[in-house]
Amino acid sequence: MEEMSTVELQIAERARKFKEEPLTNLSQFITQDMLYKEFMKLNKYSSAGTDEQDWFDYSQVIEQRLPDLLSEYKSGRYKAPPVRRVYIQKGKTDKRPLGIPTIEDKVLQSAVRRVLEPIYEGIFKDFSYGFRPNRSCHKAIEYMFQQVSFGGMRYIIDADIQNYFGSINHGQLRSFLDQRVKDGKVRKMQDKWLKAGILEDGTLSYPEEGTPQGGIVSPLLSNIYLHYVLDEWFSEVIQPRLKGRSFIVRYADDFVLGFEKADDANRVMEVLFKRFDKYFLRLHPEKTRMINLNKPERGNRSFDFLGFTHYMGKSRKGKPVLKRKTSKKKYTEALNKMGEWL
Repeated sequence: MEEMSTVELQIAERARKFKEEPLTNLSQFITQDMLYKEFMKLNKYSSAGTDEQDWFDYSQVIEQRLPDLLSEYKSGRYKAPPVRRVYIQKGKTDKRPLGIPTIEDKVLQSAVRRVLEPIYEGIFKDFSYGFRPNRSCHKAIEYMFQQVSFGGMRYIIDADIQNYFGSINHGQLRSFLDQRVKDGKVRKMQDKWLKAGILEDGTLSYPEEGTPQGGIVSPLLSNIYLHYVLDEWFSEVIQPRLKGRSFIVRYADDFVLGFEKADDANRVMEVLFKRFDKYFLRLHPEKTRMINLNKPERGNRSFDFLGFTHYMGKSRKGKPVLKRKTSKKKYTEALNKMGEWL
């Protein structure tokens, strides 16, 4: 862990030193020792990929494979294998696609993520919580609680991105990556992962957009995309133009905007759809809505975020605060799972 921390510190320092320049020579940090450590961190009981090889199978050949894997990566000969797609239950009727890479591909993805993460941790915003070190959903909820309860920001935009992971535009993502990363080997690998086929029911397809959920590097790429599309735009372009206080909290592709003044909320609502359309993303027209928490008696009294329903209530001292309860959807799911188990 000490060696990895040293590597991360070196990359982070380089990123700070060259804030306005894309970084090169990142591949030097990816070593055989790093690959082995990333392998040991993987879930030993995760499903096998398209090669039907699990963690225990790979552990039998790891001494022979890791030198070859490193050589193939450094020389550019490595070919990203197709991702096996399965579906997991989401709610009562919906299913969510999940991509399962091979164990060896996970090892390489994990190593590449390890050298990229310190670069982007230096520019990601404090209100971004999903898929980042030590930034849990509990912290995101607490941050929102503070902003609404004590910051007086009661006009909420509850947004919903349709099929976010499947809609990420590859060309636009490359353009965003160009701003901070120009290492040829790293960028070539990212392209290979984006172009890797998806194997589903024996059929191989090659989607031209999106990053498969389940890949180790995918969450970081998705965070990079929304950093430029939403986080940077809202905090650096929109907020300085507003009349009152405002906040944003984002966990992966779920986000909530809050405003002190109704006029500000309405103005942002007018441009939000256009902003996402510009970057090939679509907000759900019915699920993206504005809520006035100051007047809970007029319909729209609450909103769901990270498995909880949030609404205004009173503290023990009688002061208005943002309260929460398990959302009906999550509660029903839990009851159904318990019923099945019984």
